Amino acid sequence: MSNTVILIPSRLAATRLPNKPLLKINNISIINHVYKIAKSSLIGESYVATGDKEIFEEVTKLGGKCILTKKDHKTGTDRIFEAYQELRDDNIEYVINLQGDEPMLDIEDVTNLLKKTIEKKSKISTLACQIEDEKFFTNKNIVKVTTKEELHQNNLSIASSFTREIKNTQKNIYHHIGIYIYNVSYLEKFVQLEQTQNEKSQKLEQLRLMDNNIDIDVGLAKTKPIGVDTDEDYLEIKKIMEYKIKL
Repeated sequence: MSNTVILIPSRLAATRLPNKPLLKINNISIINHVYKIAKSSLIGESYVATGDKEIFEEVTKLGGKCILTKKDHKTGTDRIFEAYQELRDDNIEYVINLQGDEPMLDIEDVTNLLKKTIEKKSKISTLACQIEDEKFFTNKNIVKVTTKEELHQNNLSIASSFTREIKNTQKNIYHHIGIYIYNVSYLEKFVQLEQTQNEKSQKLEQLRLMDNNIDIDVGLAKTKPIGVDTDEDYLEIKKIMEYKIKL
């Protein structure tokens, strides 16, 4: 799929867990774990996009590809758009935005989402998984998405809302996984739109799209990746991944 590129935005200045891309699991940094997963997909070329020289050096010292962007961007999408422009490749049709803090991501879920995105000719698509813990509904660190139709392995459904808190009384509520596939023309359109008040208040940039009546298709992931947002998350995922290595 040479018309697709994977871009992984990464920065050191995370508010809840500073320097998390450089934290080590099995002696490999989190950002290099994610890059390794992306590269294994064979979907297309993979790059980390960062404004931090420390991350650039961490990725490139192991032979990874990294694009040094401006340090300050309002959102991760703005960062990947700058990286996309730096590539200067007019053949790219789809840009995949992978999160740099999910070192246990199952790349097969991303590959399946890309196939469905191409088949449906989606403008923008993303992933979600089932919610199995009632505590997730009120956990503000876990973004929830509701869809117009129930998700199953063979369909995409348009998102009807994204929120940080929701009562478990609605239909089709899922745990949102922050991975996006953009048709390039809509990535360009996205970054030209002004940030909306809704986006700023909830700190969810996808709400900018919804506020401008741009549909986001949602696909169901088979796996439930663990994002590293806090020190507790890091210790949990470190324990899981290091245990797997010992087996």
